[in-house]
Amino acid sequence: MKSQIVVIGSLNADLVVRLDRMPAPGETVIGTDFSVFPGGKGGNQACAAARLGASASMVGRVGADHYGEWLKNSLATSGVDVSFVQKEKTVSSGTAVISVDASGQNQIVIVPGANGAFLPEHLEQCRDLIASAGIVLLQLEIPHETVEAAARLAKASGALVILDPAPARHVSDEILGLVDYLTPNETELGVLTGVRSLKQFSREDAASGAESLRARGARKVIVKMGPLGALLVAENQELFWPALPVAAIDTTAAGDVFNAAFAFALSAGRSEFEAGEWATAAAACSVTRKGAQTSLPTFEEVEAMLEQRRLFNS
Repeated sequence: MKSQIVVIGSLNADLVVRLDRMPAPGETVIGTDFSVFPGGKGGNQACAAARLGASASMVGRVGADHYGEWLKNSLATSGVDVSFVQKEKTVSSGTAVISVDASGQNQIVIVPGANGAFLPEHLEQCRDLIASAGIVLLQLEIPHETVEAAARLAKASGALVILDPAPARHVSDEILGLVDYLTPNETELGVLTGVRSLKQFSREDAASGAESLRARGARKVIVKMGPLGALLVAENQELFWPALPVAAIDTTAAGDVFNAAFAFALSAGRSEFEAGEWATAAAACSVTRKGAQTSLPTFEEVEAMLEQRRLFNS
């Protein structure tokens, strides 16, 4: 497998408000802290892959504003190739307003900005980059037609396609048929399958939902179940990775870290099961720190987390 990881997707400035609890509809509550972090699901995944040691490139759009240059510089500082992050002069950079409560859970409102102006024709300039990729990471914070065009280019070049179907919305069967690994969390699985908000989500529920998505074309499905762990469902195969017990402070980028670490481990020649272990450990590291890209772990930190689990299980 070619080792290059190419991330095609969004870049956002994350405006993070911390508060003791989420407000009820119509209620005003007092926040405890406000910060601005570099984020966006695409940017987070590219940054996470590079911080782990991958050769990672980012393809996306930012606005011609302060946030745009800041987002590019942040990725470049972490070792991401940002040659294909272009500026849109007529719209602002993408932004996300994130509320994080005392338990580390979050609610997010996204304003797409330049991410929404990322059109399929913009991919023409990076055909050679996509052709060099071993793995292409995609998400749903850019237009649906651009995601599909990127997936088609990736498959034509022989790359593995990993799609994080977030934020939760409909995904066409055409896109699912191009995906090697689809990685929904519980909420996204519910939206994709039409089975919403079960009171007690179980491994059996995850497997059932995953099979319905495989029937629509996805080759393999990994359901990210938060504190329960993650489950991979493929033809005649299930793999389960229990979550590592950690004190969660902020879960904002945990799913992005999981995808990036899974891709990194596969690109480094690790088995599918080892890649899942790596992804689970990397996500566990990330939730113990605040912010999106500021929470992303290094290779050494993930190895240390895995060693702790080995000692605990021995």
